[in-house]
Amino acid sequence: MSKLVIVESPAKAKTIKKYLGSGYDVIASMGHVRDLPESRLSVDVKKDFKPKYEIIKGKEKLVDELKQKAEKSDQVYLATDPDREGEAISWHLAYILGLDTGSENRVTFNEITKTGISTGMEHPRSIDIDLVNAQQARRILDRLVGYKLSPFLSQKIRRGLSAGRVQSVAVRLIVDREEDIRAFVPEEYWTIDAKLNSPGSRKAFEASFYGDLNGKIAIADKEQADRILHEVENADFNVLKVKKGTRRKSPAPPFITSTLQQEASRRLGFQARRTMKAAQELYEGVEVEGMGAVGLITYMRTDSLRISEDAIKDAGDYILERWGKKYLPDTPRHFKTKATAQDGHEAIRPSMPSLSPDKVKANLTSDQYRLYKLIWERFIACQMANCLQSTTKADIQAANYLFKASGYTVTFDGFTVLYEESREEESESKGVLPVLEDGMALKLKEIAGNQHFTQPPPRYTEASLIKALEENGIGRPSTYATTISTITAREYVVRDGKALKPTELGEVTTKLMKERFPKIVNVKFTAQVENDLDSVQSGKSDWVETLRDFYGDFDKTLKQAKEEMQGVKIQLKEDETDIICEKCGRRMVIKTGRYGKFIACPGYPECKNIKKLVQETGAECPKCGGKIIVKKSKKGRVFYGCSNYPNCDFVSWDEPTTEKCPRCGKTLLKKKGKHPKIYCVTPDCGYEKLEEE
Repeated sequence: MSKLVIVESPAKAKTIKKYLGSGYDVIASMGHVRDLPESRLSVDVKKDFKPKYEIIKGKEKLVDELKQKAEKSDQVYLATDPDREGEAISWHLAYILGLDTGSENRVTFNEITKTGISTGMEHPRSIDIDLVNAQQARRILDRLVGYKLSPFLSQKIRRGLSAGRVQSVAVRLIVDREEDIRAFVPEEYWTIDAKLNSPGSRKAFEASFYGDLNGKIAIADKEQADRILHEVENADFNVLKVKKGTRRKSPAPPFITSTLQQEASRRLGFQARRTMKAAQELYEGVEVEGMGAVGLITYMRTDSLRISEDAIKDAGDYILERWGKKYLPDTPRHFKTKATAQDGHEAIRPSMPSLSPDKVKANLTSDQYRLYKLIWERFIACQMANCLQSTTKADIQAANYLFKASGYTVTFDGFTVLYEESREEESESKGVLPVLEDGMALKLKEIAGNQHFTQPPPRYTEASLIKALEENGIGRPSTYATTISTITAREYVVRDGKALKPTELGEVTTKLMKERFPKIVNVKFTAQVENDLDSVQSGKSDWVETLRDFYGDFDKTLKQAKEEMQGVKIQLKEDETDIICEKCGRRMVIKTGRYGKFIACPGYPECKNIKKLVQETGAECPKCGGKIIVKKSKKGRVFYGCSNYPNCDFVSWDEPTTEKCPRCGKTLLKKKGKHPKIYCVTPDCGYEKLEEE
């Protein structure tokens, strides 16, 4: 018998084929094969939101190949990813290939390993139509919002704008934070810090002013700080009370999609899209020397903290062998998943815990290795013993005032021997305190008052935005990376280092949305829509009714906005440039046309002067000293060339940096690939370094 297994990607197909062996043909659908065409709405609102799906342009030949193979096979298995999107792909494939959606031809793999594939193939099931309907409802909902609202925004603000349920709320969070920062009024406050010596100790320790014997005192200004300093400068410092204890520090749970994206952003500097790309590759399988194609991690789109008992045992065996019994907890760790989680898959973990990062480093790209190391260390650490710390807290009296000192020493490193979770803002760790006893007299070495001002809330980073979206129930694990990529690509938000800052376009669009479409950018409403979609997935709600409930109010609001804003056009300041029109003397502006952005005179139609929009890199041409600018080939591929062309012929596919070579002073270029590096443009120079350095 011949059996056909259909998956999404060639890499996944190659890995699965290795384990299934002869008798099976494994082929990739290359993602979705049928979808709503981009050229039109393709949703019949009047006929219960009936979608009009079509074969995706360019995939006709692939579909014919799939049909031929399916006809020749005795059994067809649909083995797309184990989530809503994967279920929908299988449903579309079943329709195209004429398969019975009620028959048991759907298989899922939580991990692309021999065990994972065997388990999946042994438990085929029928397509989960509730899962499919949840995906259909989301797709149609987003299509209705995008295709109905985007033209309105383009007409009122700028051509080419887009709107979306999740992206509009994400932009609002960033805009609201920016408004909070602008409205913030700093308040002055003071702290007093003393450096003290205990008897027989040369090394001073720090104690901070707390208040008086009756309680905490906030120091508001210099006058109050100076008064307290004057009272304690010549006073005796004595230990009033010492409290010692033991602190148990537990490891962080294994990764779910959102926490993986957050930690990769903080620790590795990865954008969410970059993280998910590397994670997808690790899941689908990479060639490992001596093992062939291997899926190194479990499925990477999950909100569950569940771990299989086999994986827990494997991790325990590895810990026992490498660090010894004392590094194992008394009982294996299990983590509680949030009540709102789908819990469809395990947490993200190495598929083979015994396969440490150093064993596969030579077979992985830089991104794959760094992400695998992060996932592997986090998982192994979550099954290790607590870190034990001996803590000391001391109350110190001077005159009628109280100072406090605290410190700790690590008595057993536990899981921290391998991994510790990073934080958005690392708290300053206190050092080790000397031996202190009640009533001990201390010597004042130094004391000073320090002025501070309260700080505004920080701008969102990718990590903190993903955390906010997750906490507010906005979007789902699979949507975070796409959402952030969309709002930056559409220029609603720009990156300022790691921070996400709204553009004028983002602020103006959000203001219009808040005024005219308050529900679309309302955090609670959007979260409720997500809950409604989850209700469809669980079979508790009808997907058509869910769409009808949303669309009725949305359509009414849109019609009212169009009527009330007829003839209104919002002008943006950021579209102005410093370029003066040589024909009429006006300051030229950036416009967006069918083929992208260009510079035009605002005096149109009286003045029709236009220019190309040149994107500078900030780098200097190594041949003539001119500006290196971004260009595009006929096929749309980005390359870099000198602005003085055709007088200067410098071109490069590699991105120029603003760094100069330390040897010859020429421009350095950045080469991407398996081992990204920065190198000198001058061939004879030979200077290069790894990008990580």
